[in-house]
Amino acid sequence: MFLNRLTELRKSKRWSLQYIADRLGIAKSTYAGYESGYREPSLEATKMLADLYGTSVDFLLGRVTEPNHPPAIQRTEHIELLELDQVTITVDGKSLSSGEIKHVIAFIRVLREMDGTAKK
Repeated sequence: MFLNRLTELRKSKRWSLQYIADRLGIAKSTYAGYESGYREPSLEATKMLADLYGTSVDFLLGRVTEPNHPPAIQRTEHIELLELDQVTITVDGKSLSSGEIKHVIAFIRVLREMDGTAKK
């Protein structure tokens, strides 16, 4: 589903593989791999693709059928409730920055949504 949506969106806009790769700051072969199914984009790359094409990640992933469908979940960031300056998390002996901690929290939210255990 994902690779078909990418190909359809690119062709509908008459953009070349190189044009998309340049916009994303990646190699043309990397983007071509996304469309062929040889490679899977990271979560960040998927978000960038949705932004570039003016659609939602849900549409790219096949969760909704309309490219301009509003996001399934409207949430405000509650990360600010956590005093990140007072939290120290280390990975491989190196402390995570506030930005990295926010990414971890966002990643866990995505996993929960995929598992159907997201807080409604």
